[in-house]
Amino acid sequence: MALTIWCNSKFNAAATELLRAGTQAYRTIFSAHANSSVLTAGQSDPTLAEADIAFGQPDAEDCLRSSRLRWVEVSSAGYTRYDTEEFRLGFQARGAAFTNASGVFADSCAQHLLAMLLSLNRQLPACLRDQLTDHSWHYTERRYASRVLTGQTVLLLGYGAIGRRLTELLAPFGVTIYAVRRQTRSETGVRIVAVEELTRVLPLADHIINILPENEATVSFVNARRLACCRPDARFYNIGRGATVDQPALIHALESGRLAAAFLDVMSPEPLPPDHPLWTTPNCYISPHIGGGRHDQDEALVRHFLANLAAFERGEPMTDRVL
Repeated sequence: MALTIWCNSKFNAAATELLRAGTQAYRTIFSAHANSSVLTAGQSDPTLAEADIAFGQPDAEDCLRSSRLRWVEVSSAGYTRYDTEEFRLGFQARGAAFTNASGVFADSCAQHLLAMLLSLNRQLPACLRDQLTDHSWHYTERRYASRVLTGQTVLLLGYGAIGRRLTELLAPFGVTIYAVRRQTRSETGVRIVAVEELTRVLPLADHIINILPENEATVSFVNARRLACCRPDARFYNIGRGATVDQPALIHALESGRLAAAFLDVMSPEPLPPDHPLWTTPNCYISPHIGGGRHDQDEALVRHFLANLAAFERGEPMTDRVL
């Protein structure tokens, strides 16, 4: 009997046609509760109980209730709502698979970070501010505050698909890269350090890049104590999740000069309210959670799923498998 695939993602027309064509050999259920954002939690849907495979953002409780479900692929890199002991144990007990879409967003997130690393080093945000405000010619100030990325030190908080891709992009600059993660096995071109060593490494970094997912262990991971270990000329970047940063502590670090600058692609809450203090914190630069964005996102997500579907059918390893 053919497998049944359930999907609750609302894709553009081209991606939808690609998905239909790629799953025509299967029974496919398109949920009536489709959502258009990979950041939005899916609604509970009784039709998921009919599926062997789920693609999109299925309700986590529905996934656990469905004894028929053999594999879930979420249409996002983050999977906070599924990152619980109950979910892991439930899926592992019945041998079900869980994959995310890290590979779809890794390159765009890494390029977004590289753009900001270079922009802050080269004083581009400050120059843009001059153009948009008083048109002052800050020649000496901007020129002698500029830095080269070559030979600097980058510290990554978390090292997954985004970190690996950023490491590749940074290779021509000859930077020294440290990465903090739970598994301390070696990686090419990166010095992996345990969490216990973080306070030793923080003072070495010109750039601290947070790529951590949100879970019980990472909420407010970047706190006042750790920010106090940073050099005053260091820059902080967050493209992981907003909740992993103690934002009042970050604001204080920027206002007091304890930290030179921050770039945030993720915040808490989102959307960031217009009167939130982060908007007006000195040397804090914000993009509205677009780090993973790409013009062909929908098609890339569908291709990622279809490639994993073929691997699933053949019993081969799937890309971006979490469980």
